[in-house]
Amino acid sequence: MRISCLPLLAAAILAVTGGSGQAQDASALGRSSADFIVAVVNSEPITNTDVRGEFQRASDILAREGRPIPDVSTLAQKALEVLIQRKTQIHYARDLGLRVDPGKLDQAEQSAARAQGLSVQQMHLGLERIGTPAAEFRRRLHDQLLLGMVRDQVLKSAPSASEEEVDSYIRQQVQQVDLSRLQINLAQIFIAVPEAASAVQQMALKTRAQRAHKRAIGGEDFAALVREFSDAPDLSQGGMLGLRTAGRYPEPFVKATMTLSVGEVSDMVETGAGFHVLRVIEKIVPGLPTAAVQQTQVRHIVLNPDPQRSQEHDSAVLLRLKTQIVNGDADFAALAKEHSQDESAAGGGALGWTTQGTFDPQFEAAVNRLPVGEISNPIQTRFGTHLIQVTGRRLASLNPADQRRAVRSMLTEAKRERAYATWATDVRNRAYIELRIGQLR
Repeated sequence: MRISCLPLLAAAILAVTGGSGQAQDASALGRSSADFIVAVVNSEPITNTDVRGEFQRASDILAREGRPIPDVSTLAQKALEVLIQRKTQIHYARDLGLRVDPGKLDQAEQSAARAQGLSVQQMHLGLERIGTPAAEFRRRLHDQLLLGMVRDQVLKSAPSASEEEVDSYIRQQVQQVDLSRLQINLAQIFIAVPEAASAVQQMALKTRAQRAHKRAIGGEDFAALVREFSDAPDLSQGGMLGLRTAGRYPEPFVKATMTLSVGEVSDMVETGAGFHVLRVIEKIVPGLPTAAVQQTQVRHIVLNPDPQRSQEHDSAVLLRLKTQIVNGDADFAALAKEHSQDESAAGGGALGWTTQGTFDPQFEAAVNRLPVGEISNPIQTRFGTHLIQVTGRRLASLNPADQRRAVRSMLTEAKRERAYATWATDVRNRAYIELRIGQLR
């Protein structure tokens, strides 16, 4: 059973708060001293205090990010909806039998304290001072971990983007590109044809251009071919013409390279000035990953899942290894060779330079949070327990394969988000939700 009265509820909350029109006056939601049940989700209550707390958190986040804050009615309605969805998903997780390991909860609490430069006890005292009991903080943290677990469970079956979808997306973006926003950098081998050239001379120059083109598409070094064949006045840049909008290139150049990826060579182009062999050095197409991408150099020590060992045991082992490394008593690569349980062990745990979308989502999230040189706390993924270190970051050019991988990652993430949103809506629709409008005073 579902009662859809959220607009009425928001109006009722406004009545309780005295009708403030701006969410900046978040304290308005706390003017009534009495607490009461606002809604029931699968027999579990949501109270007015719960709504006030979520309202305040949402208001604080918007203020910190400098984003516009909606009026009280809108924000209160959104706060209640967040609480309803959270309850339905937690119930779903419990029905699945998902449980948060107490050791993992302790570890998450310790991580939260370390992020603020505090001990757990100091963090608890600070929370108490602002009116949040430590038990309440641990409950919220528990729910966050449980929701993360159920999200991972749901996304296991979410489909990845197919090769056909990647092809279609790239083709669509290229075909619909706004030339005023498209930026390209081309290199050319230019074979000049004088105005007074005879037919025989023109044929000889065309043959020369064809030889250069054949060697270019055969994969020979383009800059070397420029030096050997090109009649352009400046050969010091390997024939590069520079990154500019498509409108600043001759139209035949744009047509010849429109569908090409970075690194590809066009068909030979003939203009009034002569013959041109063009290679795409860089291309920035709106809607597609840019020609430059951040890469991360990573290494890790992993302990594979083993029914004879608990995750807590493996985490404790890796924490001891981390302490040795941080204290300068051991080398990361040496410990990886000795302890890591995957093929990267032989190379000291090195995973090389990678781009977004390469790793398991939990592993990648940890990598993205780490500054260069820092070592993570133990991270759990479906592959085991990891100790991760980022050893470098750089900006690198996207080759066609990298660009496809980036597009695939982007499309897959979009599909995952849609799948999760559909699942969340379905779970909410199947829940019993009762909005107790009559009890608001």
